[in-house]
Formats: sequence, C-alpha cells, structure tokens
Amino acid sequence: MPRQIFALRMSLAGVRPTIWRRVLVPGGYTLDRVHRVVQHAMGWRDCHLHSFEIDGMQYGEPDPDCELSVHDELDVRLDAVVGKGSRFHYTYDFGDWWEHDLVVEDAVAADPDERYPTCLDGERAGPPEDVGGPQGYLLLLAALSDPGHSEHRSMREWVGPGFDPEAFDPGRVRTLLRRLC
Repeated sequence: MPRQIFALRMSLAGVRPTIWRRVLVPGGYTLDRVHRVVQHAMGWRDCHLHSFEIDGMQYGEPDPDCELSVHDELDVRLDAVVGKGSRFHYTYDFGDWWEHDLVVEDAVAADPDERYPTCLDGERAGPPEDVGGPQGYLLLLAALSDPGHSEHRSMREWVGPGFDPEAFDPGRVRTLLRRLC
C-alpha cells in the first residue's frame, strides 16, 4: 500500500494580509515532525515552546514542571488524529502566541518520484522571532513602511536589511524540508 500524503494548508491567525503555506506531509509523520515542518515552512527557528490542539486534545513536549498537560507528540502519528477535511491548530511561542490554522485539504497516495515533505506554495514572509506576536508584527510593519516613523530606523536595524514582508520562496522551504526526510 502506498504511503498516504496529506496536503496541509497552514495560515497564521491574527495577521493581515494572510501569511500561509501549502505543504505535502507524510501521514505517518509523528506530530513532532509536523512541528518541524511548520517551523521550516514559516521561517521560525524553534526557539520556543509549541503545542497542537486537535479535537480538543493538546499535544506537545510534556514538561513535568509545567501546569499544561499535553499528550506526547512523539507518540502520535498525524494520520491517527486527522484526515481529509480536518482542521486543527498549532501554537508557537507561548509569549508571542502565534496561532496557526491547519487544514488537511487532501489525502493522496505518495508519488514515488517525489520527496516528502515538500512545500508547494505560500505567500509572504513569516514574522521574525520575538517580534511580539501579531500586534508586535503589525507595529513592525507600520514602522518599516514609513521612513518618517519614529521607530523606522531601529526596527530596520533589528530585523535586518534583507527582511521583506512580502517575499516568500517555496524553493528555499523545499530545500530546508529535504533535511527532514
């Protein structure tokens, strides 16, 4: 039986215009591997805690010192908790609180000539780490777009000259995802 591949559309909640990605992920991936796919696809660096919420259940890295009770993501395969048409959530960085809406758009047989996971498409750069969540990101965008803004220079220096909020390169994400194979 061929491997099942899920077409996932992930979008970042609370940010307009929408930042989104479409990726193909093996259904047999455990949720910790799906976490790494989201990290690479959105441009995050895995510097913070995260969790998945699927059908009211929380999944992540169990921490005995934390009050949040989560099921161990290492023990749960994607195809065991979602299927075509399923919607679920991924939250990254409990300080900035980046919520991602994920939808399983399709479930297909793996193409033997394709390497998975892979990124098909997307729009806009992911926000930089530690920018302050959706509100902080909106403030960053406002400062960057207005050379007369009092924070323009400091924000441009902080984010670096190469940051373009409109830019997205699915080929770069594909290259990063190949390391997960």
